[in-house]
Amino acid sequence: MINLDPAVFELPYEPHIDIRDTVNYKEVMKQYQLGPNGAILTSLNLFTTKFDQVLDLLAARSEPKEPTEVTDGEEKKTPTHVIVDTPGQIEIFTWSASGAIITEALAAQYPTVLLYLVDTPRCRQPATFMSNMLYACSILFKTQLPMLLVFNKTDLDPADFCLEWMQDVLLFQEALAEDPSYMASMVQSMSLMLDEFYRQLRVAAVSSLTGEGMDQFFEKLQEAVDEYDTEYRPMFERRLAERLAKEKDSTDEQVATFVRDISLNDK
Repeated sequence: MINLDPAVFELPYEPHIDIRDTVNYKEVMKQYQLGPNGAILTSLNLFTTKFDQVLDLLAARSEPKEPTEVTDGEEKKTPTHVIVDTPGQIEIFTWSASGAIITEALAAQYPTVLLYLVDTPRCRQPATFMSNMLYACSILFKTQLPMLLVFNKTDLDPADFCLEWMQDVLLFQEALAEDPSYMASMVQSMSLMLDEFYRQLRVAAVSSLTGEGMDQFFEKLQEAVDEYDTEYRPMFERRLAERLAKEKDSTDEQVATFVRDISLNDK
């Protein structure tokens, strides 16, 4: 469990790696005279400069261990999942340089899947639902990684209406017709545009409180991991090869220029 939110006050889990142990969010605000969002972004940037150490820790933990290995009276097993809890402000992580560095560093070494969590009860308002879908679309476009859209809090409000809206644009437009706001027309146009996006998106409905829907969640998660192995890993390897080739060409060009300059000076 990795926490990357430096401003969170309390977590419902015990993180193994916590950005708050490395960066003091309030001190960053004070030292750099920043507001809340600016301090979160700066804290994340500072933490990213040491992210190679996080990768080393993950590599050490992911080495195969015997299931019967016992340390301090507890059985130690190799972790099967690494959960990275990012800041709630989407733009701070997704559209920042540090967020891109962290995401690409993880995706280059491990099967990496994005989980976009949606507050289901709040999606009763069509405009809020559409806002979440646009966020999901932008994140998928920016990261180009497998994504699983997770409707949470189904113990408070079942996500059936969200799934119906995604499957039938006419049902969504009927719900939107009850919205008299000026936003309705724009949201209606966007719903038509995102219809194809919905068809390619994996969706799970869960309750983190009761555990309802977790079996389906892990099935969808495995599908996303399989997609990473078959589609995204080759893409990353191709990008890496292209980057190394460009760096080699640049180095060769610099060497050739250096040799030519020396030859001209000798003459």
